[in-house]
Amino acid sequence: MTGENLTTLAEESGFHRTGRIDEVERLCEAFARAWPQTVRVLEFGRSAEGRPMLALLASRADPRTVPLLMLQAGIHPGESDGKDAGFIALRELLSGAAGASALDRIAIVFVPAFNVDGHERFGRWNRPNQNGPEETGWRTTAQNLNLNRDYTKAEAPEMRALLALVRDWDPLVCADLHVTDGADFEPDISLQVEPINQGDPQLQACGRELRDALIAKLAAQGSLPLPFYPDFARTDDPASGFVLTVYSPRFSTGYFPQRNRFTVLVETHSWKDYATRVRVTRNTIVGLAELVSAHGAGWLEKARQADAAAARIGGSDVTLDYASGWREPAKAGNAANAPPAAAAETIEFRGYAYTRTSSPVSGDLVTMYDPTTPQIWRVPFRHQVEASLVVKAPLGGYVVPAGYAQEIGAKLALHGIAFEAVRTRIDDVRVEMFRATRVKFSRAPFEGRMRVKLEGAWARETQVISVGALFVSIAQSGARLLMALLEPQAPDSFAAWGFFNACFEQKEHIEPYVAEQIAREMLEKDLRLQADFTRKLLADPAFAADPGARLEYFLRRHASWDARYNLYPVIRVDELLA
Repeated sequence: MTGENLTTLAEESGFHRTGRIDEVERLCEAFARAWPQTVRVLEFGRSAEGRPMLALLASRADPRTVPLLMLQAGIHPGESDGKDAGFIALRELLSGAAGASALDRIAIVFVPAFNVDGHERFGRWNRPNQNGPEETGWRTTAQNLNLNRDYTKAEAPEMRALLALVRDWDPLVCADLHVTDGADFEPDISLQVEPINQGDPQLQACGRELRDALIAKLAAQGSLPLPFYPDFARTDDPASGFVLTVYSPRFSTGYFPQRNRFTVLVETHSWKDYATRVRVTRNTIVGLAELVSAHGAGWLEKARQADAAAARIGGSDVTLDYASGWREPAKAGNAANAPPAAAAETIEFRGYAYTRTSSPVSGDLVTMYDPTTPQIWRVPFRHQVEASLVVKAPLGGYVVPAGYAQEIGAKLALHGIAFEAVRTRIDDVRVEMFRATRVKFSRAPFEGRMRVKLEGAWARETQVISVGALFVSIAQSGARLLMALLEPQAPDSFAAWGFFNACFEQKEHIEPYVAEQIAREMLEKDLRLQADFTRKLLADPAFAADPGARLEYFLRRHASWDARYNLYPVIRVDELLA
């Protein structure tokens, strides 16, 4: 190690300030110069505004042969704890001041500022519900995208770059470093680890081992760690207690379990001062390095076994979405429509005294905390997790039709999903096709897309598979992720994110006077149709009062009806296609 300046502005300012991207660039180069045999700087992409995206790769071993820990900081740049703590922790691990030679047995990839453009949208009030530093970056990218909603749809150039980094280095554990929003209470950090509630069941024991050991390390250092993200069942109401959230794969916490890898959602508490938060995050990073060093070889072997098991998942039931606990509707007056309360465990939670009073500003009840008065909250914790969407995996895989091959193929490749192009037309293939019976588009865009919820079912048909289509075999290690992307009802599938919305729009219309003519002719020729139409008029008053629905009743039974309307274009096959 040379005389390089490896300290952060956070340290130099007494943890009142955090540095800009020029500091990230300076420190990355300084670390590489200080430990030239151990540290490499990786430029793994460019942001939407053209800024370099940097990572540090550190190991005294061959990084391709040892378990790899990824530290992802700055996905939300206002939450800068991970960036500053990461440089401090890595400096100590490299110098031998911490970590008991962990870097002899593991590799670390540290991404200090994932969202580099958001990081440079610097301001004093970017995180008003956070205690320091004085100025921070902004939550979203230059394209106003939240990167922690982009893992599956991968629309941001920053996410595409990160997925390439993940694909190239295959981290065993990804720690996503954040700061909470929300209530005020005593615990200074929460840790949510997966797979525990989702993913391959064979990995869940390892996930619990990782979580519990890390919590024990932090508690021994004076922290009050939580083993779950503290979501209130009712927003802003501590008395409602907490509900466990199982994150879908748009989030890092839900994405990595679909790859048969471990993830740690690290959330320091926003109302603790910045020095405390950085210290606790540093302790978490060092603790993770020690745990991966001690147990990573065994966890990696289990992960590889999960890869092999995923390649044999065809024909098995796979859970793609979860109902976790219970959450009251946001608007008052909906009690009659509220879901039944899930069984809950009463916990003693170290909070602060608070009041709930009516606000003269909003007219709503507002919670005010008194952090000078610790108080034990005896509140429910709804942590039961149930499968809400279970789908049987196809025996062979999926076929993406030629018209979508370029766009969807590029997305699958980003995620490391293997596929091959169909080179010869295949006739009379027995397939499954999904036809939506109900389509509900979002009322407003979310993350720049009009999301859609589909009701319907897969049904057997015989189809021709054309040249240029893509066959995506289920027999691969990424089978869980593949199903999360291509099953139309999965919460973060390409279909749910609106990549196929045109398939659920009616494109050909018949003038009402022509439709009326067609309907009259059909009634005259088909007595059974007459009887059925009459029954429907009597049984369904809403249908009887809707002229358009009455005409559509006949048009759906006419040869002119578009057979592809509401038909999901990706099909499932039983056989492995060459």
